[in-house]
Amino acid sequence: VQLVESGGGSVQAGGSLRLSCAASGFLGSNYYMAWFRQPLGKEREGVANIDTEDNTNYAASVRGRFTISKFVDKNTRTLYLQMNSLNPEDTAIYYCAAARWSPFHWNSPAAYNYWGQGTQVTVSS
Repeated sequence: VQLVESGGGSVQAGGSLRLSCAASGFLGSNYYMAWFRQPLGKEREGVANIDTEDNTNYAASVRGRFTISKFVDKNTRTLYLQMNSLNPEDTAIYYCAAARWSPFHWNSPAAYNYWGQGTQVTVSS
């Protein structure tokens, strides 16, 4: 399994970015996917996740501003994170993650088996 993020960058407060995560190597379609982020010097935290039936969860700090979605067909599996109304507190490395089984706690990094390399998001005031 390989996860490759893209779409990070620098933006001013109030701006928007869309992150993408191209996934490959999955057998079958029953994977739970999520976005995490890790600000410099802080622990990795869950941002949002999406299950096999497109049910979603969001961290309170991003609810209403961020939207997680996915596109799956026979040959492609892509996870997205649309981020609007960004603020400096959103600055972090953002990681895509996948779990083979339903996470007991959707925002626990330990529940996810596969990780991307991360993409930097920087929001300036």
